[in-house]
Amino acid sequence: MTQPGNSRRKFMRAATAVAATAMVTPTQAATKAATSPRLSKTISVDVLVCGGGCAGTAAALAAARSGAQVLLVEKAPFAGGIITSVGLPYFDGIANIRDHRIVVRGIALELLSKSGVCAADAKTVAKHNPTIPNTFEFKLLLDRLLKEQQPRLQVLFNSLVCDVITQGTRIHEVCVANKDGIVRVQPKVVIDCTGDADVAAWSGAPFEQNAEVQPLTLHFRIGHVKKTPDLSQKCRAALAMAQQSGELPMYYGPGVMFLFGDDEIYVHGVRVPANPTDAADLSRAEMQGRADAHAMFRAWKQHVPGFENSYLLEAYPWIGVRESRRLIGQYVLKEEDLMQSRRFDDAIATGCWYLDLHPNKVTVGSANDFAPEKVQPEPYDIPYRSLLPQQIENLLVAGRCHSATRGAHASTRVTVTAMAMGEAAGVAAALSIDRKSSPQEIGGITVREQLARFGGGPFTEA
Repeated sequence: MTQPGNSRRKFMRAATAVAATAMVTPTQAATKAATSPRLSKTISVDVLVCGGGCAGTAAALAAARSGAQVLLVEKAPFAGGIITSVGLPYFDGIANIRDHRIVVRGIALELLSKSGVCAADAKTVAKHNPTIPNTFEFKLLLDRLLKEQQPRLQVLFNSLVCDVITQGTRIHEVCVANKDGIVRVQPKVVIDCTGDADVAAWSGAPFEQNAEVQPLTLHFRIGHVKKTPDLSQKCRAALAMAQQSGELPMYYGPGVMFLFGDDEIYVHGVRVPANPTDAADLSRAEMQGRADAHAMFRAWKQHVPGFENSYLLEAYPWIGVRESRRLIGQYVLKEEDLMQSRRFDDAIATGCWYLDLHPNKVTVGSANDFAPEKVQPEPYDIPYRSLLPQQIENLLVAGRCHSATRGAHASTRVTVTAMAMGEAAGVAAALSIDRKSSPQEIGGITVREQLARFGGGPFTEA
């Protein structure tokens, strides 16, 4: 369903300033607020990228490298999204599962190669979903690449998009809350990479969200674990006991992997049903995720050989969201498009991941509950029109909130596919600035041709 935009929320800002020697009293603060100009500032920019995850980082880099003046705003204190904030180290969607051929190049392959996983000109990878060796070093890599584009690219971390002001068919202002107060950004083009389609929804663009969405997952790591025979099976058995005793409401798998060290496991197994676009429910899910991670750790430490001297190393800062709002764009990518490997004249990216739908129930030994079996498409096209909203002319949407059915989105939502869409959106935004036109007037063929000059775009047979 659609939601109305045009300044749906009004924000009031009150502050109490503490000086080095004295505190401002409430009366003094009220007097100052009444007599001083509003504590906010306005930024004008060519391209505003909202969200610095996989899609947003690629979008900002692509737009800046194409010559546009870009502002990237991200609510975390670092870029990387699901890789750095949630801790998922997989480059899902970079290669075909059947032969491990790389089907997404451009910025995604650049990031993988600069993480030391493959050569810059690699044609295949050892696994269809390779992992980066260190998520902290990935933060540093993104920092370096973003800083290389200064002064064309300005980054504001710890900054949350909080309102959108639409005039007619254009976004006039996007309000951002950070340590400067409420910052009013006046962009020529906006790229919504929030994951939840916040900007698109608040601007008045049509979107949809299922009443029940895929569950959320908190990733965590445990140190000083000794490898033992049948470790995964014993971990599953311990979680089954924890659930039966009421200590663990829900889980999946679990995925227990020695990815980062010989005595350290990385775990994804937390499963929390929630509505990630509802602030209270998201807060509940974050707390439930931490409780479930600790319940898993306690169960293993008590019942699984090899965990006797283990300790909970860290749970990543944010619970991972798989699904929320999806744009209803100028084209809605469908499940049958994927399964038939349908070609589009305006293709700007390639997807290849399976239809990865997580149910809101326990699935032991697996992430999914397939009936009758896993659905795996061959590499397929993603059309430019699925990044373009209806009704709002200076907006692009990239990442898991682009325009797709729920079944198609189950494949397109993953890390590398999001990067490919983000790169295409960034190139399209820069082209629209250069040509003084809207993103809708820049056709997908033109975007694809420009992407090819940067080594990106949809996969083609050599």
